[in-house]
Amino acid sequence: MVPQRGGGDALIRALHDHGVRDPRVLDAFRRTAREPFVPAEYVDMAREDVPVPIPHGQVTSQPSLIARMVAALRLTGRERVLEVGTGLGFQTALLGRLAARVWSVEQYADLAEQARANLTAAGVRNATVVVGDGTQGLAEHAPYDGIVVSAAAPQVPSPLAAQLAEGGRLVQPITGGGTDQVFAFTKHEGRLTREELVTPAYFVPLVGRYGQQSHGR
Repeated sequence: MVPQRGGGDALIRALHDHGVRDPRVLDAFRRTAREPFVPAEYVDMAREDVPVPIPHGQVTSQPSLIARMVAALRLTGRERVLEVGTGLGFQTALLGRLAARVWSVEQYADLAEQARANLTAAGVRNATVVVGDGTQGLAEHAPYDGIVVSAAAPQVPSPLAAQLAEGGRLVQPITGGGTDQVFAFTKHEGRLTREELVTPAYFVPLVGRYGQQSHGR
């Protein structure tokens, strides 16, 4: 992968302030510039720890939230990872630097196309972006050692639970009672176990057959 000038000192300090200590995650942020992964009109916000609007009423997660979720996967570099919700590909690029192979599912074709271009420009060669219903996962490439979901639902979609490898970790915001909370789950003896609360946060709804609502496609 092509090295980039990534997050500045202020952004890395923000990750530290939110408890991110995994040296591999911090290094991935240092090596991955956020500017190419945000719309041109918001590029001046790229090095701030804030969400950024993208098309279709979506937003990118703030970097410190991405870092906490990615760190909760506990990647070592050998894993096969599934990402649900590509956006413009910034988290995908980070995962590409932290895992052996990444597949990412995006519901909007234009976002997926732009994400592919962004990842190619960033030199990320081990990530594939697919257009589809992320709540159904990608069974053809399962099982996955890690799954990260960037939208909230009342529960983990059953196809994602089925596609997680034994001993694997899944990180997803769970919505309920008007709030979202990001949890890390592990799979033991074929069942998901809620292992830890990563952080409270706010996410867009997870849409699709096994999500909060249908996206009508």
